[in-house]
Order: sequence, then structure tokens, then C-alpha cells
Amino acid sequence: MTLGFSVPELLPHARNGEKLKIGLRALGEDEWLQPQPDLATRASAFDTRPEAVQLTEESETPGVELAEMLGLSGGLPEAARAHWEDMCLLTRQPDEDFYRLIGAAVGFPTDWRVEDKMGLPLAAMHAPIHGYAEQLATGVDRFMAKLKPGALYGRSNWFVVDSGNLCHLPGERELFAGVTAANAGERLFARCERQTLRRLPRTGAILFTIGVYVEPLGKLRGDSVQWLAEAVKAIPPGERERRGIGAYLPALIGYANRRREELTD
Repeated sequence: MTLGFSVPELLPHARNGEKLKIGLRALGEDEWLQPQPDLATRASAFDTRPEAVQLTEESETPGVELAEMLGLSGGLPEAARAHWEDMCLLTRQPDEDFYRLIGAAVGFPTDWRVEDKMGLPLAAMHAPIHGYAEQLATGVDRFMAKLKPGALYGRSNWFVVDSGNLCHLPGERELFAGVTAANAGERLFARCERQTLRRLPRTGAILFTIGVYVEPLGKLRGDSVQWLAEAVKAIPPGERERRGIGAYLPALIGYANRRREELTD
């Protein structure tokens, strides 16, 4: 399997802190979606936050096609409730050379709100990410335009966060308050997104899925903690500020050093 369904399996395939890159790899059909989803947790996420589902008229037909592909009746909301992955639909107008978000069911967001992104082109959706416009935007648009029905691609992404909540919307609270090298194993979490892309054959819409997995650093192997520490240190300044890395980096490095010393004792 090229991408697993857990933090330890996803970290080795993720960007290690340097320049942004697409990092996509081909997947088999049996590697597409989490085979054993926790549907009770999914239902609770959508019931608690109805605004997590945003639809447009343009998303109705692709949503029905997606549901049928998964052996379901209904549309995008039913598809997302029946699987672990959040799901986004994107299309391109004949007079445009970029894709827009036309529908989304995102129960486990990582610091973004669906209602703020609806109708936006990909570049505008990713505008807060430092370096996206310069390093990724053109390549992503080209990949999307060339993506053929039947092909399936995946990638992994990671964050260090201060909460184990699957819905990560920090709001106004102070991030990483009170995190130290001594408590980082319990207070810091590795959050991975398992992302996939495929084109729906009938409507031509592109489906983007996001499977979220979270583990406290204390439950990860020492080499995974070391990997994270090195990756965080390599994040460039602009993105470092956006992620609030300065607030927890000393604690992460101190904790990683302690774990390394434990391995050598």
C-alpha cells in the first residue's frame, strides 16, 4: 500500500518541510477510502455543525453521480456521511482555465470554514498558504486539467496542533499556551490529512477527499517524533508564522531530544 490510514503510515510520504510540492502518487481502487470508517463520529460532526455542508445548484448532478459510484442514494452529503473522508467537488467553466469549489461536506476541517471557500478558484482557496501561488498554483491547475477518469491519486499532509479534536477550528483561543518540552507528548498532536483526487467519469467534476488522522506525540515512535521536529524546523518563515510554529518549536525540539536520549540509554 502506497498510503496508509494512520499518522505513522502517512508521515513518511508527506512534505518534509522544504519547498511546497504536490507529492501525488498513483493509488489503486482498493486504496481509495478508509475501509472501516467510524460513522457515528462522522454523523456527530455533521449534526453538530450543519454549516459543514455547503452545496450549490452546480454540485447537485456530480453529487448524485458520486453517491451512485459509492452504491448510495442521495448526493454529496450522503456520500460524506457514509465514509470517513471529507469530500469536495470542483468544476471548471468552459471560459475559465481553473477549477472552483462548487460543493463540500467537511466535518473535520483543519483551520478553515467551508462557507468561506465556496465558489472560489483553487488559488484563492489556498491564498493563506505561504508560497502556494508561487510554488504550486500553476502545477496544480495543470494536473487538474489533465486528470483522466479512472485515475486515482493521493498525497499526505501534516500539521502539529494543540488539540486532538478532529474538527480543528481554533477561533480566538491562544494556540499552544502552556506547551513545554515536559508535557509536549500529551499537549502536542500530529495531524495528518490523507488527500485523494479523481475525476467523476460522467459529469467530469473532480472529487477531492480528505481523511483526517490525529495522534498525540507521546503515542508516536521516537523516529516519527524526530521526523516531525526536523520537518517543522525546515518550514520557511512565512508559513512558519501562519502555523504558529514559534509558539511550540522549542518545546517540540526539547521533547524530540528527550525521546532520542531515551532510545540511546
